[in-house]
Amino acid sequence: MKDNELIPLIIQYVGGQDNIKKVWHCMTRLRFDLHDFSKIERDHIKELQGILGDQLTNDQYQIIIGTHVQNVHAALTEELGIDAGQSDKTGSEPVKKKGFFGAILDIVSGVFGPIVPAIAGAGMIKGILAGLIALDVLSNESDAVIILDLVASSVFYFLPFFLAASAAKIFKTNPYLALAVAGGFMYPSLLDAAKLGEVTQFSFMGLPVPVINYSATVIPIILSVWALSYINKYVDQYMPNVLRTVFTPTLTLFIAIPFALIATGPLGAYVGSLLASFIELLFNLSPILAGVVVGGIRPIAIVFGMHHAMTPIALQNFADNGFDMMMPMFLMTNMAIAGATFAVFFKSKSKKEKSVVLSAGVSALLGITEPALFGVLIKYKKAFIACTIASMAGATFFALLGVRIYGYILSSIVSLVAYVGPYFWFAILGIVLSIGIGFAVTYFTLKSKEVNSH
Repeated sequence: MKDNELIPLIIQYVGGQDNIKKVWHCMTRLRFDLHDFSKIERDHIKELQGILGDQLTNDQYQIIIGTHVQNVHAALTEELGIDAGQSDKTGSEPVKKKGFFGAILDIVSGVFGPIVPAIAGAGMIKGILAGLIALDVLSNESDAVIILDLVASSVFYFLPFFLAASAAKIFKTNPYLALAVAGGFMYPSLLDAAKLGEVTQFSFMGLPVPVINYSATVIPIILSVWALSYINKYVDQYMPNVLRTVFTPTLTLFIAIPFALIATGPLGAYVGSLLASFIELLFNLSPILAGVVVGGIRPIAIVFGMHHAMTPIALQNFADNGFDMMMPMFLMTNMAIAGATFAVFFKSKSKKEKSVVLSAGVSALLGITEPALFGVLIKYKKAFIACTIASMAGATFFALLGVRIYGYILSSIVSLVAYVGPYFWFAILGIVLSIGIGFAVTYFTLKSKEVNSH
């Protein structure tokens, strides 16, 4: 079904244009905030050609589209007559308050969804570059490496700017003021002091300003843009009309940047480090426990769209330690999903079904798992359980061996280049293990008649 045929039906089945409060997307899903969730006709949506599945969770409705979701989102926002960058129809209508967890999930998915392409692209280049250096194809001192590292690392080094622009849309505040707050975090006088380590804090109006390196951090800028949204609103509310153009931004920045440096920035850095320390503690207590927990949670987290909640922890690990041990586990989950999906392929007898399943399995190998999960594995409980078992086994294997990765990269078979070095053969064995267990458990527990009866 073409997008121009699909879009009107999606709008109709989510309750009509007037029922849509906000719509945005991540790598594979359309995400809706609706006025009345009871108006959704889920059965009709799931029957649409090109729809892989749906989820209704935490006051958010998700339609799983696949890797071409950006095109569908652009067509949808054009049909709704709203800006694709803003994707918001709320106007001045009061927003229904959500539960704490639902609000956090909306913020994380909303902030990270738009910037995932930049992170994934830069991460892939970083992984390929690391592999080429490890194989001595490129010299670490060459100009080519300097330029390629600039391409790969700039996104992560200046991550606060990307997050500021994205968070400004979520918190409905001026994006340029948000970027100014990020500039405060990334200003050389602060970063240089943090790198040298000679000064632990500055002083501003008698208040301490902790010296922290905010490059590549996540939570500090999100908290600070959230604070900025309130500061800007209240300053503008009480500022006389004739002075607003000049003095609202002046007073907003005068308050918001010091407040970010004194309060929300350090608090965010502390919270981020606390989350990262919890994962590190889990590994220190028992690598087996860490593998079972992370590997077991990951598949169901993807199903409910909660996997983005783990991204800030991984990025914080890179910022604090220079490496992360969770992302290798995410790779094991994706390989487990691929293995279980390929087993369903061999069980299926329908040519059409085999084509769909094979495509979903290959997609999972390349790091996009929703087609496999929603198009294949959720239909067969045994296959989903098998992929979860394989995910836990692979994640535990990596945890026991201490496999780590030194830069963010999409968890796909292609990301093997990022493991070239001491962990390369462990990565190969882990992939074989996860795919093998996922395939074997699915193949020997799922009966052919269960597959071919659908």
